Order: sequence, then structure tokens, then C-alpha cells
Amino acid sequence: MDALQAKIQSIFEGKIDFEGQKKVEQISRVTLVAAAVVSFIVGFALQSLRATFVIFISANIVLFLVVVPPWPMFNQHPVKFLPAKSPSNDKKSS
Repeated sequence: MDALQAKIQSIFEGKIDFEGQKKVEQISRVTLVAAAVVSFIVGFALQSLRATFVIFISANIVLFLVVVPPWPMFNQHPVKFLPAKSPSNDKKSS
């Protein structure tokens, strides 16, 4: 039971680094703008709001599947923290 819980937690934990966050933001921005432009043009050409919304919502679903899971490509530059220091006894006594 604990192994299953650990597996589920590791899937949903979502560790990505700062460079990965930058990539996700760029991918999201470009994709949303492109989807809006393409869906507007297609909807305008077909005179169909349904086509506009279907294209835009489909692009959002694909974008969600690309950027939400913690793919390894978003964790190529992990932050390396310094080791913790042990507490010292060099405190001044008052």
C-alpha cells in the first residue's frame, strides 16, 4: 500500500527547475497566441463560432498535456542546494 502511495505521489509531485518553468511559460505563450490566431482565422473563414471554439479548446487540451506533467525535459537543470550546516555552539552569552 505504501509503495502505491509513493508511486502516486511521485507522479503528481511535479518537480521542474527554473529553466523548465521558463520553457513552460514560453511554450504556453506561443501556443495560446497561435491557437487564438488560427482559431479566429478558421472561424472567420467558415463563419462558425463552433469551429473557433473547437480549435481553441483542442489546442488548450494539447497544451495542458504538454506542460502540466513533470516531463524530464523540464528538469534538466536541477537546483543544487548547499548542505545544511550543523548548529554551532559559538553563541555569545549575555
